[in-house]
Amino acid sequence: MDKGTLVELRLDDERVLATIDRPEGKKLFIAIGEQGKNYKIRPQDVTYTVGGGFQPADIAAFRAATAPYFDPDSLEVAWELLCEEDNRAVDAKELSLILFSEASPVTCYAAHRMLSEDKLFFKQKGDRYEPRPASQVSEMRRQQELARQREQEQQAFCEWVQSAISNPGNRPTIPDDSPFRQRLELLERYAVQGDEMTNRSAALDLLAKLDRPTTERGAFDLLVALGLWSPHENLHLRRSQLPTRFSAKVLDVARAYLESPPPDLDRDRLDLVHLKTYTIDDESTREIDDGLSLEFLSDGTERIWVHIADPTRWLEPGNELDLEARRRATTVYLPTGPVPMFPHELATGPMSLVQGRQCCALSFGIILNEDGSVADYQIRASHVKPTYRLTYDDVDEMLDLGITDEPQLTALAKWAKRRESWRASQGAIRIEMPETSIAVKDDEIEIRVLGDSAARGLVAEMMILAGEVAARYGQEHSLPMPFRSQPQPELPPAEELMLLPAGPVRACAIRRCMPRSEMSTTPARHSSLALDTYTQITSPIRRYTDLLGHFQIKAHLRGETLPFSINEMQELVQGVSSTAYEATLVERQTTRYWILEYLRRNRGPWQTLMLRWLREDDGLAAVLLEDLGVELATRFHRDLSPGDRLWLEVSHADPRQDSIQFRETAVDGALAESVL
Repeated sequence: MDKGTLVELRLDDERVLATIDRPEGKKLFIAIGEQGKNYKIRPQDVTYTVGGGFQPADIAAFRAATAPYFDPDSLEVAWELLCEEDNRAVDAKELSLILFSEASPVTCYAAHRMLSEDKLFFKQKGDRYEPRPASQVSEMRRQQELARQREQEQQAFCEWVQSAISNPGNRPTIPDDSPFRQRLELLERYAVQGDEMTNRSAALDLLAKLDRPTTERGAFDLLVALGLWSPHENLHLRRSQLPTRFSAKVLDVARAYLESPPPDLDRDRLDLVHLKTYTIDDESTREIDDGLSLEFLSDGTERIWVHIADPTRWLEPGNELDLEARRRATTVYLPTGPVPMFPHELATGPMSLVQGRQCCALSFGIILNEDGSVADYQIRASHVKPTYRLTYDDVDEMLDLGITDEPQLTALAKWAKRRESWRASQGAIRIEMPETSIAVKDDEIEIRVLGDSAARGLVAEMMILAGEVAARYGQEHSLPMPFRSQPQPELPPAEELMLLPAGPVRACAIRRCMPRSEMSTTPARHSSLALDTYTQITSPIRRYTDLLGHFQIKAHLRGETLPFSINEMQELVQGVSSTAYEATLVERQTTRYWILEYLRRNRGPWQTLMLRWLREDDGLAAVLLEDLGVELATRFHRDLSPGDRLWLEVSHADPRQDSIQFRETAVDGALAESVL
């Protein structure tokens, strides 16, 4: 390369014109560009050689001279001509002759620029450029057009976002098939999945174009600003595989059944509509799946009837409703409201035991011995007509007042206490920890501690009784059913437990020793209930394993082949249990979120009971906020013992980050900190 040679350089993706000035060592050259800028270059940095006889001062004029010839659209004409010549390859000089009928330094450089910048008609092969096949050009044009459309849509979306945030009262509805909807779903996936999201880069690019933080929180805050998500959007639920909406097909089936009920397979239902039947639930409960009656027999014997809602009246194994319930496994109970296992219209309508209506039920008629053990039982598909829709508070008040007009209710309460005493004599383990009800409505959080209630004890004992009877029936007739069991725990010695304060502290120590309950098709003892065999059967509207028990028992009562073999039952129980466990995790995570949000708003101080050390070396303890019935982990920097009471107030809470910090107040000036 001689001095004065004008060359084109590609430096850091920038196209530069410069003249060679002198060699620099053995392999480098010094080139001078416009404004006298020096470049130290290698020969391979040169992308095109214009020719000799140039000074740096000539570069600007040369560049200006090439401008009139630089017309990328004219490349298409040359491409068509060369395609007709059997796809002849050309260099810059040959293209200059085709387009401009001359090959001057100016026209040749213009031709070089067009060829090297072209991404459509030609592809480079060495020093020459070969015309692309027509089919390939057509496809590339289509892709370019799609890219232009995407860019236009992206720009339109960005403008819509800015407008929607600026004018929240004038946001148009976005159709599901709109490209806007696809971009919003991209942001939703990133807000939920974060770094685990596939195609995360597309979400980051979109956030960057919107001038938003390229983080999960940035996507979340944008969706909130657009009014598409609540500030308290349940990401735990969104991260799960739990369905939250029913398909149109399932809803169509539900509506069809409401309009034209399917034939009842149990044509000989026992008529129990004459019995006074009580349904007892929380006031907010809408799926009424159990009721109680007491029948006074002519010989003075009292028969307990536990009536369980009969959703199998409305579905058969394998039909659309059954498969949907199987997929959901359970109703998910969240502070903001339930996500039901069945469509609402069915679950709270004909499937429920509705006051004043004749309803289908699976009824357990049970006679107890004086000690509370089961003397005799029968199970029948039935018709019942609930007389009273009562709340737990209603029943507590009636029992406290000793109302004589309801001898059936009084008798049921008596038998419930005998059952509890009998189970205690058999080794039942009762863990008396506070239960808390959390409800969120219109952004108001209500946390209520459920006290010791005779009504709740009554219902619980009757449901356990029905579970024992159903399991006995299944065991006696070798029915594959989802039996529940619990291994015997290894409890601390009685003298060790007695050293702990009675109440939550002692109950917490016992609870630590309790093994998980298990579910299988083989009956086994349930240690904490003190029953030799047990199954959950009383919530078939909201628990699929209960529904499986109904299918099996009712088919056997009719003398029909069982819907599920033991292998099928095992497979179903395994799959449904996995989904139900996921639902339980979502319930716990969501409840914890709202507890932390409540404490963020209500910082205390809160009277607190120290339950136990979690890691004493680290000062980490479990405490109970007694007014809320809420357990949390707290780090202390002083000596404490289980049973100590103290006051804590919230110093920091961020439910979205699942973190809370406390400080101790009014206890000798000491401070305790917790980081959750």
